Amino acid sequence: MKYKTVVGLEVHVELKTKSKMFCRCSANYFGQKPNTHTCPVCLGLPGALPAPNKEAIDWCIMIGLALNCRIANFSKFDRKNYFYPDLPKGYQISQYDQPFCQKGFIELSNGRKIGITRVHMEEDTAKLTHQGENSLIDFNRSGVPLVEIVTEPDFENAKEVIEYLKKLQQIVRYLDVSNADMEKGDMRLEPNISLQAADAKGLPSYKVEVKNINSFRFAEKAIEYEIKRQEEILNSGKTPAQETRGWDEDKQKTVSQRIKEEANDYRYFPEPDIPPLRFTESQISNLKSQMPETPNAKFERFKKDFGLADYYAEILTKERPLADFFEEMVGVGKKYDVNPKQIANFLINKNIDISSTLPAQLIQTILNSTQTEEVDDNKLGKIIEKVLNENQKAVNDYKNGKQNAIMFLLGQVLREAKRKLDTKVIKDKLEKSLKD
Repeated sequence: MKYKTVVGLEVHVELKTKSKMFCRCSANYFGQKPNTHTCPVCLGLPGALPAPNKEAIDWCIMIGLALNCRIANFSKFDRKNYFYPDLPKGYQISQYDQPFCQKGFIELSNGRKIGITRVHMEEDTAKLTHQGENSLIDFNRSGVPLVEIVTEPDFENAKEVIEYLKKLQQIVRYLDVSNADMEKGDMRLEPNISLQAADAKGLPSYKVEVKNINSFRFAEKAIEYEIKRQEEILNSGKTPAQETRGWDEDKQKTVSQRIKEEANDYRYFPEPDIPPLRFTESQISNLKSQMPETPNAKFERFKKDFGLADYYAEILTKERPLADFFEEMVGVGKKYDVNPKQIANFLINKNIDISSTLPAQLIQTILNSTQTEEVDDNKLGKIIEKVLNENQKAVNDYKNGKQNAIMFLLGQVLREAKRKLDTKVIKDKLEKSLKD
């Protein structure tokens, strides 16, 4: 039987605020001595009360705006109850039925829009480290601001998932709200994968979630492995179990972790220690005005304003620092009639380290590289005459309509002259000589 793949995604993005989500502890926990960035609030001690981080909430809404979401005028926090050693309170402060942002999308290169169900705010858990039979807990990460971005089950294959993830990573980096460094756990990926008959309507009756993947490559491998595994189960007449699995890189396979919970298993209820939040349209507009240009908008503008091909615009807008550097070079280049295409070509092909040079210095380098030497007309005429006499085949080709032959002749003139000459002048003189 032929099946179609149905994939949805949950992506967790850690925000790079200075303090944690509900307390004043430093959120800069990576590489620090275990359990040194903690307090009664993030340790869940009795009597400690949470106080929301305004900057984290603003950044969550900015992510929602960049993902074309509707922003809620009324929202609240909820308690997600479950017992696990990395959750000191026995519940996680998250959002359930009234998240900050809903109903957005990211458009892929094939024109398909991947629907974004919600963008909500929560706190991260502590970090468990397993050493043999022992498990150690570091609470430094507990309470760090975490944004969860949930898609509709709109992906049809692993390639679409990877493109979406790269675009999402690019967006949060452009906003400068997260480093989205997957090796450090700043961005964690959880695909939900199902299969169903190609002609089936609606959604499959089950889904398998693969937890805490920390690289694009692992995500692609996990999805492709699950498609094959589930196809074999369906072909045997059975239905895959609805469960949570993990990716084992050593074994190159997913492994079962636990039966997947439903929403009612978490016994959500409103967080009683944090009042609901209201946002006016002017507050939302103010946040929107503080946002930088999105990668997609910059890509389109670079093509329109600077006449760049898709290839150049894509490379130059991949990372915001490079895009900003390019625009600075364009600004300086205007004074010296250096066109944007020339600058783009130089930046990309020379593989410039933008952290160790200035835009004005590179413009000067371009100018120096394009400066030509003067040559006496009589001397140039003799060089051209010599080249035409020695390359009769190229001359005949040009006269028979092969226009590219003149570029070969131009190269021979430069080689004979042994100096940097104005190619336009040479080409004009060659054309004149060939017509005489």
